[in-house]
Amino acid sequence: MAKTIREMTCEAEHTMLSQYACFADESKGRLRAEPECEIRTCFQRDRDRIIHSNSFRRLKHKTQVFLSPEGDYYRTRLTHTLEVAQIGRTIAVALRLNENLTEAIALGHDLGHTPFGHAGERALNSVCPDGFRHYEHSLRVVDTIEKNGEGLNLTYEVRNGIERHTNGEQAATLEGRIVRLSDRIAYINHDIDDAIHGKVISEDDIPLAVKNVLGFNKSARINTLVRSCIENSGDDIRLNDEIQQAFDEIHTFMFKNVYTNPVCKSEETKAMDMICWLYDYFSNNPLELPQEYTLLCLKEGPQRAACDYIAGMTDRYAVRTFNRLLVPGSWNL
Repeated sequence: MAKTIREMTCEAEHTMLSQYACFADESKGRLRAEPECEIRTCFQRDRDRIIHSNSFRRLKHKTQVFLSPEGDYYRTRLTHTLEVAQIGRTIAVALRLNENLTEAIALGHDLGHTPFGHAGERALNSVCPDGFRHYEHSLRVVDTIEKNGEGLNLTYEVRNGIERHTNGEQAATLEGRIVRLSDRIAYINHDIDDAIHGKVISEDDIPLAVKNVLGFNKSARINTLVRSCIENSGDDIRLNDEIQQAFDEIHTFMFKNVYTNPVCKSEETKAMDMICWLYDYFSNNPLELPQEYTLLCLKEGPQRAACDYIAGMTDRYAVRTFNRLLVPGSWNL
């Protein structure tokens, strides 16, 4: 019998990719078994499922660093996600690792982010009985919430990479570890870009010792970090010591001068109070939740359903919902 396109692609992977790559035909499989596609590998299907998901589309209206920015220049959670995917694919191709797996993890890694970025995450973490961590919720989105509770039924390797993209134990695959590093490369350098554009910092504020190692502009810094990863990785993903130290120093600089800067964070307290109010309201009024959360409410309780609903909101939808519920409307007489 003639081989399918997928089978030929899998054979090509074994010829072209590194011994350290994760091969599609050696995946540990999905939560629920299903027939293979004749054209796409399992990781290509996962990538496509993520791109077509509701949660992915909502990323375009979720905060990256600046809350609900008015200008078109600033990054959103969606543009950040695309930048992570681009950096990750560049590294994966250079190391002859699985580009499709890397891209799928990158595109899905922030699906669980709340409205208002990490401020919303901290708010939900403070009120939800089991706490809230966006990387764990990203996994919940693809496993439980998407497709009206059916989930996307992704492969183990993509799910593992999503869950471990930021903290704790490293991903089981090198592709997942690439995404973890690419995420950090993307957000630090692009947050610098946004902060400079917003006049929070200037390029001259970045320590000279760091710029001497990493570069004197965004493109140079990203290129230095990507090249270091490619040149120093083998059976693991790593940077050389000098560049890793400079990378850590620029993260410390950003934390001090941008991530905790009152200019950037002046509205965060309001956002957190709003998220907490919405959680309390929907936890105590579960009949007010949208219909698609009714079954989830019956299975796991109103607090869990309220958390899932609010975490999925965009910045502007959260504000609109809060205003609808709390701000008095006008009478037209």
